Amino acid sequence: MSYRYMRVIVMFDLPVVTASDRREYSRFRKYLIKSGFLMMQESIYCKLAQNSTVADSIVENIRKNKPVSGLVQAMKITEKQFSKIEYIVGENSSEVLDSDERLVIL
Repeated sequence: MSYRYMRVIVMFDLPVVTASDRREYSRFRKYLIKSGFLMMQESIYCKLAQNSTVADSIVENIRKNKPVSGLVQAMKITEKQFSKIEYIVGENSSEVLDSDERLVIL
């Protein structure tokens, strides 16, 4: 099996007007975090997948756990495309080891 690492990027805009809206927002965000997504920006999360088949199953699980209302979008891109992100203002300030390497020496 060949590995072509993919990234699944989830972008969402959910209403937080009522208490039930806030609960739904919180439930969806906690689902993403428990599923291994990392926050890139507020309401933008990403997750590394081993190949496109795994990425498809991640998107399918997001569909199963979608909120009742609002906008949720998912995008699958290759790791090579993801690595070409340009920081126009600011810089990457993640304290989480986010690597596809098999061995990480600290």
